[in-house]
Amino acid sequence: MSLKSTLFAALAGLTLAAPAMAQEIHVLDTYARSASPMAKTGAAFMLIENIGDAPDRLISVKSPAAKKVELHTHKDMNGVMKMVHVEEGFELGAGETLFLQRGGHHVMFMGLTEPFEQGKTIPLTLVFETSGEITLDIPVDLERMPKAGHGHGN
Repeated sequence: MSLKSTLFAALAGLTLAAPAMAQEIHVLDTYARSASPMAKTGAAFMLIENIGDAPDRLISVKSPAAKKVELHTHKDMNGVMKMVHVEEGFELGAGETLFLQRGGHHVMFMGLTEPFEQGKTIPLTLVFETSGEITLDIPVDLERMPKAGHGHGN
């Protein structure tokens, strides 16, 4: 086998292996909502499972559904809960689940390009440090209420 064909085979193997890494991340129970049809902001919630044996980090999000899309959380600032951008993203340990939930970590859409309407879907790309990009269609559910007794508060 020539050096050229060996390099080609090695590169092809790397290309084929890349999507498998993302398969160690499972995204479940997704939904998006906004406060009203006229709202300029919205949020998305989900469970993200790392079924792999190595940690990863959700480092950013992107979507054409808003001018700006960020990872947010709520923090207590002098007795007042405020929403803040989490620039470093969210750690996702091996075998752990990250809860993106109302009142906690979530995806924030600012400057919606069109209203979040019941039954529509919102395209969203999750960007992981190791696993790369995972693109989803998130259903809009404006009627969903938090479930009593569930720690993830969806």
